[in-house]
Amino acid sequence: MNRTEPAIRTRGVVKDYPYAGSAVRALRGVDLSVAAGEFVAIVGPSGCGKSTLLNLLAGIDDPTEGEIELLGRSLTTLNEGERSALRLREVGFIFQRFHLLAVLTAAENVELPMAEAGVPRGERRARARELLEYVGLDDRLGHRPPHLSGGEQQRVAIARSLANRPRLLLADEPTGELDGRTGEEIITLFERLNHEQGMTLVTVTHDPSVATRAGRVVEMRDGRVVGSETPHSRAP
Repeated sequence: MNRTEPAIRTRGVVKDYPYAGSAVRALRGVDLSVAAGEFVAIVGPSGCGKSTLLNLLAGIDDPTEGEIELLGRSLTTLNEGERSALRLREVGFIFQRFHLLAVLTAAENVELPMAEAGVPRGERRARARELLEYVGLDDRLGHRPPHLSGGEQQRVAIARSLANRPRLLLADEPTGELDGRTGEEIITLFERLNHEQGMTLVTVTHDPSVATRAGRVVEMRDGRVVGSETPHSRAP
């Protein structure tokens, strides 16, 4: 994929979930394009389909109808193994509740995706240290998640998501479990990743401070995209 191609493109994406012998429609024909190097925030009320869309973009779930292209590849043409490999090597995913393994140190948690990708141990350790230094946790390498604050755990989760040098970073409510000051630090880190490394970022959020710092805000309601704007172009 070159920089002129979208990192993400969806066409007519529909997602139904079976419920009580019928179906609940979570997405109702979503068309979305995200350019390589963009920082996009997806906003909207709870239940509007934001997290459903993010899971589809990551290839974690399948659409009922429609097409999804990710980093120049059609997800509908990939089998589960190919999608897993794409997620492992090309896509970083950040969860709201961190999903760190409590029995492992911060460094060991960051090493996990590299171990899955077959990266040699010495290289894994050096990369984990480099990433934890990048997110400001060079003094927490040997600490386990229960001994870290919420903000520190989220930083470890971000470092882990960057382990295999992904081109795309997806985040689901990354500041939802954090206080305002710590959330601000996470947003600043996202801006660094976007500006310094040219990483494509898509985050689902209820946090207005995240949305105003993104390069573009996509609004969803009732399973549809209903608007898209650049926060910095709004009148003060």
